[in-house]
Amino acid sequence: NVRRLKLQGFTDWAMQHWTFENDHGQNPQMHLAQRYVDYWPEMRGKNVGLLLWGGVGTGKSFMAGCIANALMEQEVAVYMTNFARILNELNSSFSGRNDIVDKLCCYPLLIIDDFGMERGTEYALEQVYNIVDSRYRSQKPLIVTTNLTLQQIQNPTDTAYARIYDRLLEMCAPVRFTGGNFRRETAQAKLERLKNLMNE
Repeated sequence: NVRRLKLQGFTDWAMQHWTFENDHGQNPQMHLAQRYVDYWPEMRGKNVGLLLWGGVGTGKSFMAGCIANALMEQEVAVYMTNFARILNELNSSFSGRNDIVDKLCCYPLLIIDDFGMERGTEYALEQVYNIVDSRYRSQKPLIVTTNLTLQQIQNPTDTAYARIYDRLLEMCAPVRFTGGNFRRETAQAKLERLKNLMNE
C-alpha cells in the first residue's frame, strides 16, 4: 500500500528518496518538518499547512518531500506536484477541469512545489486560485514551496495575485529558509498553535 501511495503521490520518481533518513543534517528547519509529521492528526484536523519560502537551493522541496514520504509511510495519501504540471493537465484534459480539481482535493495533503514559477496569465491565475480555494473550502491542508519572499506574498501586485496569496496566508504558516524561523506578520491562531507545538 505504501509503495502504491508513493507511485501515485509523486510526479518525479526521485522524490521517493527525499526522506528524513537521507537528510544531510544541514537544514535548521528540518525539525519543523518532523514536528509537522508527529502532529499530523492535529494539523489535518485544524487544516494547518505550511508556506516554505526562501532562496533557491535552500532545501524547501526536499523538506516537503520528507513530510510527504513520512506520511505515506503511515499510509496517508499525499500528492506532490507543481502548478506547471497541473496547468498542463488542465489544458489536455478531456474529462473536464472540475475532475482534476476534485482529484487534487481528495488527498488529505497536497504539496505544491515551486509556487510562483508558473506563467502569470489570467487563465493560469484563475486555475491556481480555484485549486487553492478548493483546498480551503474542503478543509484540507496545503504545503507550498516558493522562491517568492514573504514581503512579495503579503504585498501582491494586483487583485488576481492578492486573492491567491490571501488564501495561502490564511491556510499556511510561513517558514523562512534563510536560517530564520516563523515570522510574526501572520499572527493567526493557526500559526500561534503551530509555534507552540514546535516549542514543546
